[in-house]
Amino acid sequence: MSQSPSPPPPPRRGLSLTTQIFIGLAVGVVVGGIVDAVNPAWAVYFRPFSQLFLRLIKMIIAPLIFATLVAGIAGAGHFKVVGRMGLRAIVYFEIVTTLALIIGLLAVNISRPGDGVNLPIGAGSEITAKAQTWDQILLHVIPESVFDAMARGDVLQIVAFSILFGIALGMIGEKGRPVITWCEAVAETMFKFTNIVMHYAPIGVGAAIAYTVGHGGLGVLYNLAWLVVTLYVALAVFILVVLLPIALIFRVPIRKFVKAVKEPAIIAFSTTSSEAALPRAMEVLERLGVPRRIVSFVLPLGYSFNLDGTTLYLSLAAVFVAQAAGVELTIGQQITMMLTLMLTSKGVAGVPRASLVILAATLASFGLPLEGVTLILGVDELMDMARTMTNVIGNCLATVVIAKWEGEFVEASDAELELAAARGEI
Repeated sequence: MSQSPSPPPPPRRGLSLTTQIFIGLAVGVVVGGIVDAVNPAWAVYFRPFSQLFLRLIKMIIAPLIFATLVAGIAGAGHFKVVGRMGLRAIVYFEIVTTLALIIGLLAVNISRPGDGVNLPIGAGSEITAKAQTWDQILLHVIPESVFDAMARGDVLQIVAFSILFGIALGMIGEKGRPVITWCEAVAETMFKFTNIVMHYAPIGVGAAIAYTVGHGGLGVLYNLAWLVVTLYVALAVFILVVLLPIALIFRVPIRKFVKAVKEPAIIAFSTTSSEAALPRAMEVLERLGVPRRIVSFVLPLGYSFNLDGTTLYLSLAAVFVAQAAGVELTIGQQITMMLTLMLTSKGVAGVPRASLVILAATLASFGLPLEGVTLILGVDELMDMARTMTNVIGNCLATVVIAKWEGEFVEASDAELELAAARGEI
């Protein structure tokens, strides 16, 4: 009597992408520490592998934002609610950004990390910047050429063009249906593209950390440790005092939200690039239950108008430079500086250390020494990690909040999230 064949064993589930990224992060720190101890010059060999990951991500950004925004706005007449949703998003962004600036100012005035720090006399800064006027900021929103905006990765200009294009496409009715279908297909393709690129993420993240530690060393915090600690504490306070209450007020499923955004947050922390986390963040928020049209509208918009971590850092860093230079700013001057930062921080590209240019522009407009930027450069990488992660978390929460505000958030079940995790989609 023949024995019936035994059923095949269940497929083994390998390490999740999040676990792989954590492993890459840990290996990168260890390798970077060894390189720093043996020969810091070797750190430069890791940088191309981290830059390769950022390049792979950046080439996804423009087609993904364009396709998802146009399909979301033009499809099914969604352009009719864009105005209301956009107004709600901007109001939310401005309130939260203002709170971030206030927390930054309070933190730096309480801890006073700049006291006793002497700016390097005669040291030249490699960064030169000119403060933008309100009309320059306004004109910057509209691109002269969308192809130029896409080539430069200017998120704000891409969003502006995509919104107008989507509205125009929706107004021509059925004639625009083939273009909408094409954009939907492009969006799906770019999400699959993202999944392919994410397989390289553990290597890219590990190389980025190895370069940072190997190049600057773990002792990079020595002279400016208090500034770094102040920033990290201020960001933690912002998350607990501002973001958490907002999540509770709007009844955001916190456990599921944390599970969904942990991977984009780790990518942002490791690469110091908000853009590196954008494609994955869009995908996991959609899995969480936010409609694609809201994700594709609010999240990219937040990358220009809701950089919570960056604005908090800018207010803290600007006053730190004033303290280091021995310049006492009055309350009125600090409030004026806060208002200036609210404008100049809009449209900052989500790329590593872009905020240094904004900081230099702010210092120049207030007559503070640009050498302060040089002073911060040594530890900026470590501060950039925390503020970039906060940017991503804040924008992910904003997207869920707007979806709840619009009454269109459909919370995914635990089973659906587990299935998505098993497929490597969250």
